[in-house]
Amino acid sequence: MNTVGLVAFALVGASKAIREEFDLFGVTVVGLVTAFAGGATRDVLVNRIPLALRSLGEISLGMLGVGLAVGLSVVFDSPDDHAGTLISDAIGLAAFTTAGAIVATDAGVSGFGVVAIATINAVGGGAFADILLDRSPFILFDDFYASCAVLGGSTYWTLVAIDASASAAAMVCAAVTVGVRLAAVNYGWTLPTAQMLDVASENLGRRR
Repeated sequence: MNTVGLVAFALVGASKAIREEFDLFGVTVVGLVTAFAGGATRDVLVNRIPLALRSLGEISLGMLGVGLAVGLSVVFDSPDDHAGTLISDAIGLAAFTTAGAIVATDAGVSGFGVVAIATINAVGGGAFADILLDRSPFILFDDFYASCAVLGGSTYWTLVAIDASASAAAMVCAAVTVGVRLAAVNYGWTLPTAQMLDVASENLGRRR
């Protein structure tokens, strides 16, 4: 799960930096931050040294994702909007949600902790990358994204709580996360804002 997530998120983050016309160093930094920041935060929360600092293999996987993004940018005008990148992003989201849930469960945190750490693992890198790209983290105001990780993490914890095997819980967690994310992209799902609720309330009042 961690391997898939690292390559996929490095690809997505680097593609965003390419669109903003960062130089190759900037593209690499944003790609690696997207891939590793969420997992590093997860590891700090469970009191262990981040995997990125323990193995060159981890960094190599991130660099592979960056290289794929650069390659795609030569072929496509907007690689971050390409279907392959969007699918990679969904797969990375599912992989990191599952990896975070597994690590959190092994650390013995509460059910809330499992869901929180799974979500942080999944979306933390993207949030840090958006800051580097000089924009507000999109998970806070746009798209049905972090909610997919919350659903996946909740699914994992629920299955483990009812004594399902860890491998079965991991597979279902990944399937739920990637399935909901792809459905959200396909159907344009978003969460309501306070302004939308206000408009709905006004419309309801007029009907009465």
